[in-house]
Amino acid sequence: MIKILVVDDEADLEILIKQKFRKRIREGELEFLFALNGRIALEVLDANKDVDMILSDINMPEMDGLTLLSKVKEKHSLLKTVIISAYGDMENIRTAMNLGAFDFITKPVDFQDLEITIEKTSQYIHQVKSTLKALKENNILKMYVDETVLNFMGNREIESGIWENETMEAAVAFIDLCGFTAISENEEPNLVVGLLNEYFDLMVREIMNEGGIIDKFIGDAIMAVFKGEDYQARALRACIAIRNKMNALPVFSEKSGFKPNVSIGVNSGEMVSGNIGSISLKKLDFTVIGDTVNVASRLQSKASPGQILILDKYANAVPDFKCNSIGQMELKNKALPVNVWEVE
Repeated sequence: MIKILVVDDEADLEILIKQKFRKRIREGELEFLFALNGRIALEVLDANKDVDMILSDINMPEMDGLTLLSKVKEKHSLLKTVIISAYGDMENIRTAMNLGAFDFITKPVDFQDLEITIEKTSQYIHQVKSTLKALKENNILKMYVDETVLNFMGNREIESGIWENETMEAAVAFIDLCGFTAISENEEPNLVVGLLNEYFDLMVREIMNEGGIIDKFIGDAIMAVFKGEDYQARALRACIAIRNKMNALPVFSEKSGFKPNVSIGVNSGEMVSGNIGSISLKKLDFTVIGDTVNVASRLQSKASPGQILILDKYANAVPDFKCNSIGQMELKNKALPVNVWEVE
């Protein structure tokens, strides 16, 4: 069951939503609550702790949607808000993003798009809750505590699991935020870090939507791993979605002239998964290593802003994607040139 709070001063929207989603409401898949403004919405949230997401208008009496968004961010950090408004200009979109909006839909509402957005948002919320549950159950302990602590705890099952390494087939993507140095050299540190986290959050959503794993953050880049069924296609879908969303963002400021964009390298094949790091420092990083990973990193370094580069064998493995050959390319530590393709 997905529980959704709709905040809009137009009573007609409540009627339309109940009509469009009546089957899923009847079957218990969706439950909708309604509020005519932000003030009432906060009261509804206090009385309903199990609300999963908010669909909110911007222009409303008493308390507008952007004010509601800021208060939700303070009091209900796990809640995700999708802004639904006729005010679809970049200024409103940017303000909503800065306040933590998960997505933005313009009126008149396309209900098919709305349903897809609800599903995407609910999947992201579920993944976040699963991660928090894992943290609570100390699963993350396996990556960071040393053998002495594990022995002290007396949990031999955890101890054996921490040192388990494996070889696996997967896809790995390196996604770099191009030209972010321009921001870091011209803006205040707090703004730089906040903006980088904002952009990372956008990327992470798309990676998680396709079942990817965030391996690590490397400066202003993300390394993500995709394994399991259809892993090669899922990796490319996530990367294309990230590229498109970043391309749609406006220039950040005239001062820096920074326009968000990404360069991406993706590769697939065999890689080693294990705990890498220093036992002496008691710092381990559960990651993947190997030639497959190195090639993905090298491809990213060769990619131009907006480019997604893959090898020819990857292009052959995903025939449903439109890929164009850009010829041979020399990569660092590779004896021979490789055939590289660009994903449209």
